[in-house]
Order: sequence, then structure tokens, then C-alpha cells
Amino acid sequence: LPDIDVLTPDVFAPIFADVQAQLGDEIQAQVLTFVQPYRVGCMSITSAFALGYDPLCGGCVMTPPSSYYDSPSLWPWNDHGVRPTMMLAAQTLEDAQALIQRGLDADGTHPAGTAYLVRTTDVDRSVRWPQMQGLSDQWQGWDDLQVQYVDNADGSGSNTIENATDVIFYFTGLANVAGIETNTYAPGAMADHLTSFGGQVPQSSQMSALSWLEAGATGSYGTVVEPCNYTQKFPHVGTAVSHYFRGETLVEAYWKSVAWPAEGLVIGEPLARPWDGSRVEQVGADLVITTNLLIPGVLYDVEAADAPEGPWEHVLTGMVPYTVTLEIVIAGADRPWYRLVPQG
Repeated sequence: LPDIDVLTPDVFAPIFADVQAQLGDEIQAQVLTFVQPYRVGCMSITSAFALGYDPLCGGCVMTPPSSYYDSPSLWPWNDHGVRPTMMLAAQTLEDAQALIQRGLDADGTHPAGTAYLVRTTDVDRSVRWPQMQGLSDQWQGWDDLQVQYVDNADGSGSNTIENATDVIFYFTGLANVAGIETNTYAPGAMADHLTSFGGQVPQSSQMSALSWLEAGATGSYGTVVEPCNYTQKFPHVGTAVSHYFRGETLVEAYWKSVAWPAEGLVIGEPLARPWDGSRVEQVGADLVITTNLLIPGVLYDVEAADAPEGPWEHVLTGMVPYTVTLEIVIAGADRPWYRLVPQG
């Protein structure tokens, strides 16, 4: 790859074809280990590798929607023909190794901390504030994860979060976000700012998304050309948090949160997975399943059997209205095998 900021589509085409020819159907996602080039024509290079180059991008236009957006799929290539791609962005080998280590340190930690959602005085860049408010309103104390929605639209407070020691999520809207280096970010933390050129790495005329990683976050996002402030071109706050919390990896959660991803660069350690599934324990005669994996609005059956191959018998049915950690108690559990399966 040429060591330049922007590849032309005709230079990218044979590179993309060569890579695709070597990928079998078992390959579901990709990671790029460089910061330049960050763009192909009007697309981010992560989107170009994930989707193939599409000239329908650039400026204040609707870009093609992603069928992978808010999808329950765990097999993006098989189900959607998409290989979500993330750039392991760093300017030095040491920074890259530290980023990988943060991803490893995140796995299975179910971290305690706070999601900071900030509506700033920058009206044009704070268009995600209804998403922030919506997430705050439906928050029910998921594990030890708390939410703090800061509405500074009137300018009476601060546009930034500084000296926080428990950052797991930080979503905001500013061209440049001051004080991010004063915060302590949990391994696996996701942070981004809605602005036009955050996806220009390693340097930008505004604050580069790479600054979040250098401050200690594990994943971030930014657009590489002028996108205008279509919310569909940026991570949907509730969708990103929900998929990440439901046990998906960082690359899955970020990609599933962007409805129109063509112009967005996704950066970080792709396999970070702080919330890694269910916990099962026997409490007296009861079996207790504690899980954060349930998809809202989907009916799930708990079934029991005497052998792993079945036959399976119905025990109970239920659903959750929103993403939440749920404790399922199976009273008097006396069967050797239980499973939790979605209906249909």
C-alpha cells in the first residue's frame, strides 16, 4: 500500500481484489494495521475493505444503507456479505501494543463505570442528543454500568468531561474535545465525537479520532470527508452501547451502530469484549442464569433435557423490553441439561 493519506479507487481495486481472493467464507472480519492510507476516494478505508468501493459517497449526500445495521447476526459475511473492518490505529509500535493489551484486558471484565453522554453548545454537532437522552431515560442499571447524560445546550455547565476515573463510554459532539487526556478509561472503552473530519488520521484539521486512543480509549470512530451531520453516518449511541453490552466485540458493536457507514473510519482493537456472556450457578435447589445477551423484543424459551441431544422440554418463556442484565431463576432444577433459545 502506498504511504499516502488517500488512495484513488483505481489503485485500490487490484489491492482489494487480491485480498478478497485469499479470504475464505470462514473469515468474518478484518483488521488493518496502519494509519495511512485512511481513505479511498470518498470512502474510509475500513468501509472500502468491508464493503468494496462504492462511489456513492462524499459531501452532503445519502450514502448506501448497511443491512448489517442493528442486526442480530453473528456471521456478517455469511448473512450480509460484509466483513466489518477496523483499523488498529497507532503511530508507534508501542502504542499499537498498548492498544492490543487494553483489548485483551477488557475481555470478560463486566466493568463498573460510567457512560458519559454529552450534549454540547455546538448545536450542529450535538444532533445525537435525542439518542443520548433516550438511552438515559431507559437505563435500568445494567450490571455496574451507569449512565450520565449531560445537557449543556444552554452553556451553563461544561462541554467536556475531565478528570473522570471510570469512563467506559464517552459520546459527544465538538470539533475538538478538551481534557480527554485527564480521564481514566476502562479497558475496552468506546469514545467518539461527532464532527466532520475526525476520521482523518493521524492528523486532522479538527481533532482526530486517534486522539481518543492515545488518551486511553480502546475504540473510536470518525468520518473522512465532509458528511454533513446526518446522524445515520455516525454511531447511534443506544445501538452501540446495546450491542457491546450484549456480548459482541468492539468491531461488531461499532459497525452495527452506523446505518450509513461509507464515510466512517472505525479504529481500535476489534476483539475487545468486556461483556462476555452468561453466568450460571446452582443456588440451593434452583438454577440461576444471569445473562446480558438477550435481544430486546425477542421471545426466549428455557428448555430442559436429560441428554445434550434432547429431546428438549419447555420450562418457561419470556422476553426483555430493552437491553438489561437479567436473572432467570429455574426453581427446583433437577434436569442435567438446560438451554436458552430464541423462538423461531
